[in-house]
Amino acid sequence: MGTVILVRHGRTTANATGLLAGRAVGVSLDQIGRDQAALTGDRLAAVPVVGVVSSPLERCQQTTQLILDRQAGTPHAPVDLDLTECDYGQWQGRTLSDLATEDLWSVVQSQPSAVVFPGGESMAAMQARSVAAIRRHDAAFEAEYGPGAVWVAVSHGDIIKSILADALGMHLDLFQRVNVGPASVSIVRYGPSRPSVYATNTDAGDLSWLSNGIHSGDAPVGGGAGQKAP
Repeated sequence: MGTVILVRHGRTTANATGLLAGRAVGVSLDQIGRDQAALTGDRLAAVPVVGVVSSPLERCQQTTQLILDRQAGTPHAPVDLDLTECDYGQWQGRTLSDLATEDLWSVVQSQPSAVVFPGGESMAAMQARSVAAIRRHDAAFEAEYGPGAVWVAVSHGDIIKSILADALGMHLDLFQRVNVGPASVSIVRYGPSRPSVYATNTDAGDLSWLSNGIHSGDAPVGGGAGQKAP
C-alpha cells in the first residue's frame, strides 16, 4: 500500500483564543499558523507526493495550498467531506474553559467511545468515517501510482488522533494519549498485514528519506537499520 503523511492544519484564530471552532466557517490560520504550515510545506518539498487530500474547511484548505505551493509537480488535490472536523453540535463556538465545566467533558477525556456531542456526532462515528476515508484514498493512490506512492491528508486534531489510534491498534478510549499539534506531521503506511506508524506529531526534521517511498514487509526484529536517505 501507499504511505500517508497526516498533517494537521496550522494554528487558527480560534485556537489562539481557546474557542472550539468545529465546522464553523470563516476560521482562518493566524500568522503563526501560516508560518507553521509554510514550514511543513518546506519539510514536504523534498517529498514528491502524488496527492494532497484535504478537509473542506478553510483552515485545512489554506494549509493545503501552502504545501502545494512548494511541490515541484502538480499533485491531485481533492477535498473529502469525511476528513472534515468532528461535528461538535452544541459545543461548537464555545470556549474550552466553559466546556470543561460540563459533565460530558470528563467522558470525552476518559471514554470517548461513549461520547455523542449534543446535537452533533459521536466520536466513534468520527473515527469510523475518517479511517475509512484514509484507507480508501490510500488504496486508490497505490492502484494508480504503485506501492511506493506517498500522499498527504490535511485534517484536524481529533480526526488525526483517531486515525493514529486505529493505526496503532489502540481502542478509541485511549486516543487522548496521542498528541497532534498544529501543522504537525505524522506518517503511516498501510501494509498488507497491518499499518505501520513511522512518525507522530513531528514539527521539525528532514523528510527527504520519504522520496524513496517505504517498501516494508515484516517488522524487523531488533528494529532494523532504518530508512535509506535519498
